[in-house]
Amino acid sequence: MARRISILPDTVADQIAAGEVVERPASAVKELVENALDAGATRIRVELEQGGKTLIDVSDDGSGMSREDAVLAFDRHATSKIRTAADLVGVPTFGFRGEALPAIASVSRLQLTTCEDGGEATVIEVSGGRIDRIDPAARQQGTTVTVRSLFFNTPARRKFLRSASSESRASWEAIATLALAHPEVAFELYLDSRARLSVPAGQRPDDRLEAVWGSDLARSLVPLEYVAGSFRVRGFIQRPADAQPTGRRTQLFINGRPFRDPFLIRAAEAGYRSAIHPGDRPSLFLELETSHEDVDVNVHPAKLEVRFRDRIGAERVVEEAVREALGRLLAAAVVGTPPRPAAAPGPRGVDPGAGRLDPLQVALEEPGTPPSEVAQVPDPIHQLFDTYLVYETAEGLVIVDQHSAHERVLYETVMAQLEHGGLAGQRLLLPITLELTDEELDAVEAHRDALERIGYEVEPFGGRTVALQTVPVPHPRFDGGRCFREVVADLARGRFGGWTNALERFVATYACRAAVKGGDPLDQRERRELLARLFACALSPHDVHGRSTIVQLPREELERRFGRR
Repeated sequence: MARRISILPDTVADQIAAGEVVERPASAVKELVENALDAGATRIRVELEQGGKTLIDVSDDGSGMSREDAVLAFDRHATSKIRTAADLVGVPTFGFRGEALPAIASVSRLQLTTCEDGGEATVIEVSGGRIDRIDPAARQQGTTVTVRSLFFNTPARRKFLRSASSESRASWEAIATLALAHPEVAFELYLDSRARLSVPAGQRPDDRLEAVWGSDLARSLVPLEYVAGSFRVRGFIQRPADAQPTGRRTQLFINGRPFRDPFLIRAAEAGYRSAIHPGDRPSLFLELETSHEDVDVNVHPAKLEVRFRDRIGAERVVEEAVREALGRLLAAAVVGTPPRPAAAPGPRGVDPGAGRLDPLQVALEEPGTPPSEVAQVPDPIHQLFDTYLVYETAEGLVIVDQHSAHERVLYETVMAQLEHGGLAGQRLLLPITLELTDEELDAVEAHRDALERIGYEVEPFGGRTVALQTVPVPHPRFDGGRCFREVVADLARGRFGGWTNALERFVATYACRAAVKGGDPLDQRERRELLARLFACALSPHDVHGRSTIVQLPREELERRFGRR
């Protein structure tokens, strides 16, 4: 009987292996640029033609290689990054498998020119994985890799490449991602001889982000820095008011390595809970740092997946980091040019009030201190149109929407109290009777427990009529009957239906309806107490709909508008 199993030729095996590493031109670009970064390059130049289908040229000023190392680099699994299996734990470099260069060389016509410090330059030409030429060359320290005719010997793979414009975009994304992770390195990208990206070395992280993502998106971001346990999180997150259902950008790094992780993205979005409207998706730029031994990067040849030793801890610290950043005044809406993100506060525990306007550094003197006794509440507080509270700071003007502010206060207060049993209601001497629709009666029955927990005791009164025996008391002018009717109507219509947590949805509905309204006049004492309570909230700049509660008008913007600068 003839054998059906045979050993594949080396060329076929190499092409199969190459398919796992080099899926498209962008994959080759990413691997070559990562090699340049591992070599300590401070300047990287990339040129592409036809999206990389006909030409990929990557040049750097890194450490370079000797002739012997350069030749050996074309053997599979030849690497300078690791020596034993134990080195796979905590590998700090981008490359370590020794697969990228031989994989690219096996499916292209490749030329490598390299020179190490004080050594002689070498040029090596490879076609389809076979070395054709090794000669001396003229080059300063560094390496240049030129790839032509990618997939020339694998027509099936070449046939499935996308258009030149699509492949160019993919390569741009790969280079932009690495440029964001390494602002200390200069990057240049040319597509068909046209400059598409040029960023200098030594940029500030916010400047690099603006150069890559654009000024409009960059101005909607606020800085983040947080330390907890073995994790440190830094980066930028989008103000809730600027989040949209589509068009967002997300980028994650772990110890300088880009990776994908939908669970960490969800954890970050959880930090926005009750600050954005369900369905909105904020842009995120997050850099995680932890011990290399606590992260496994040897998951897939593309190296875009990682495993955490403490997965739950990583997700928790990301959520906490986002929530802490959103609670700062820097996350409030800004009229005109916003403050530079570089003025960001340091990590938690260093200076938690850094970057805030001084009057907003409100802290209760001791637990249980009435809001009216809270220090550093601004004075005087003006009310405009019986709707907005305005006060002056050394940095400019702060404007607070009183309804949104009270809504945030009630939401956080009620959520905290529900965790400890619920709110105490006020017993009415004369019950309030209300006639409801069939849908509203069904909503009352479905949410009876939640209504009781916030202070509403409801009893049937015959037919479609119910009697309110007790009502909550969120503020002196509260109309318990009107609020109850509005809450029940919202619940019957399915308002806030996008919220995944039913209790949060219910409390958000109640907070919206129970809060003071625009048009309600407040005296000076009421204004001070409302602001004191707001500044004690975890997410003071935002209401439960994702709208801004606080708007800042910087002094610089005022002076610009009046021609003083």
